[in-house]
Amino acid sequence: MTHTPVRRRSTRAPLKAVTATAVSLAVLAGGAYAAGLGPFDRRSDALDPAAAAQARAFLDDWSAGRYDSAAARTTHPARAQDVLRSFTSGLDIEKPRLTTGSVERADDGTVRVPYTAKMPVKGLGTWTYTSRVPLREANGAWKVDWALELVHPHLSDKAKFRLEREDTSPPEVADRNGKSLVGDEYPSLQPLLARMAGADGKPRGAIRLVDRVTGQTSGTEATFGMRPGKESGRATKTTLDAAWQAAADQALAAESGGRNASLVAVRIDNGEILALANSPTTGFNRAASGTYAPGSTWKIVTSSALLLKNAVTPDTVVDCPKYLTVGKEFHNVETSEFHGATFRKDFMESCNTAFISLRGKLGDTETGEVARTYFGVGQEWHVGIPSYDGSVPVPKDETEKAAAMIGQGRIQANPLIMASVTATAASGRFHQPTILPDAEDRTSTTALPQSVVAQLKTMMRDTVTEGTAHVLADLPGDIGAKTGTAEVSEDEPNNGWLVARRGNVAVACVVEQGVTGGGSAGPILHHLLSAVPEDPS
Repeated sequence: MTHTPVRRRSTRAPLKAVTATAVSLAVLAGGAYAAGLGPFDRRSDALDPAAAAQARAFLDDWSAGRYDSAAARTTHPARAQDVLRSFTSGLDIEKPRLTTGSVERADDGTVRVPYTAKMPVKGLGTWTYTSRVPLREANGAWKVDWALELVHPHLSDKAKFRLEREDTSPPEVADRNGKSLVGDEYPSLQPLLARMAGADGKPRGAIRLVDRVTGQTSGTEATFGMRPGKESGRATKTTLDAAWQAAADQALAAESGGRNASLVAVRIDNGEILALANSPTTGFNRAASGTYAPGSTWKIVTSSALLLKNAVTPDTVVDCPKYLTVGKEFHNVETSEFHGATFRKDFMESCNTAFISLRGKLGDTETGEVARTYFGVGQEWHVGIPSYDGSVPVPKDETEKAAAMIGQGRIQANPLIMASVTATAASGRFHQPTILPDAEDRTSTTALPQSVVAQLKTMMRDTVTEGTAHVLADLPGDIGAKTGTAEVSEDEPNNGWLVARRGNVAVACVVEQGVTGGGSAGPILHHLLSAVPEDPS
């Protein structure tokens, strides 16, 4: 980010622009310049060709680091050489790129050549500003009329510049209550701190205008790698909760068994992310950017679509056979079967064949429309860090439609999406997940009818007390959940999923090659919810 300072009013006579043609610096043999030679347009400086050539020669010598040659073209060579060298070297400017404009002449004969300076500050970025080179004619020759202001309009006998580089330690990031999130206690966050602080992982620094006597800062000329409007040294506040974040990292470390896994916890009432954790803690942020088939956790969305159009009720009998063939053979986990089961029982036991048998109740685009309209899946989210926001493609054929009913096929999600789906099912209202309080929200959704919400909550509670999420049954509170087992390929074990809601918090966890949700993700969420029995304020 650069800042072009406001020009100070000159006390000299008004200047007249001769032309508006911009030209670039050119180097001639031996460093000498002549009007009309090289790439310069002879007409652009027709009134003062020698003055224009001298200004360009001065700027080119400066940009090339020939400070003695540049200084020799001025009215005060010794002073000029010292200032040019200290300004360029002291601010770690690698090689100035100086582009001249057209000559300006005042009524009193004074000549100036405006220029644009692009100053690449080593390792930080480019500082851009504009200034003018004044020239004076004496004894038939033009000289640069030396003044500090020609180097930069704010450089003076009273003010100079100072380059400040921030150290390479992680940017300061705090949780919702102001507690620092920098440290070993929150290993999953350390790769994300720069992103959350708005620095994009780049070095940070600034060029300050300071008083030559007191050293006090009077202004900032340029900032690099810092979030616009954010002052250096101030912590970036997030929506995270330190207790939940620490517990999430500890749960993955203790229960993931060395497998790739991730989890997310969000507030149900507003979508704020309370914890986001990955195992391993370095590298790819699979919790928010991963692309997984959500498996049977997606049955929350499928059930919503069916309930919305009154295609079923929880008490509708939907048989659950071991196998069902729709282009290919589908089966239940461990080939379980429940003859005469109700839809509630099918949900509790995560019966694939029962859900697939209901595919004719929904149009090809209906599940995707429900996912987008009510759950915000597939809309553009602005979380505050990079995220993948889900995809629910229209099925290409009946086999793919059957797979989509159970969260397979080409449906893709991640723990952030499924935590949000769980939160929406619990409250009826989608809230875009955010990790920064000021994150933009461009989503547009419709609230689920409360009758649908009530049915989903009951079925998710029954899944804990009597169904596949029984791993959470011993925990206090009104916990509802849904397990998921997602096929990856014929050669790899299934991914295990579990989503749950308790109080004002919704959580989601995936374990790669975890085989079953209850067996792999279950212990992780049990550990997490045991460690943080209270909802965050």
